[in-house]
Amino acid sequence: MVVKNMRELLTYVEEQKKLRAAEHRRRHAHDGLCSGLTDKEYMRYEVSGKKTYSKSRKFTHNRMWKETSKQYTVEQLKQIKKCTI
Repeated sequence: MVVKNMRELLTYVEEQKKLRAAEHRRRHAHDGLCSGLTDKEYMRYEVSGKKTYSKSRKFTHNRMWKETSKQYTVEQLKQIKKCTI
C-alpha cells in the first residue's frame, strides 16, 4: 500500500495492529483444549520445599566466630568454663 500523507499512515498502522492482534488471537485460541489438572494429575506431582528453616547453622559456622576471634587469657577461660558447668 502506498501512503500519501500522515493521516493515511496512522489509519494504516492502526488497521495493521488490529489485523495482527486478530491473527494472534485466532492462532492461539485453544477452543477449550486447555484446562486445569484433575485431582489425580494434581496429586501425582511432588514439589519439595525448603529443607531447613533456621539460620542457626550458618550463624554458628560463620559470623559467631568473627565476633569472638579475640584471644582470651587463661583467667577468662577458667571463668567461662565455670559458667558453662
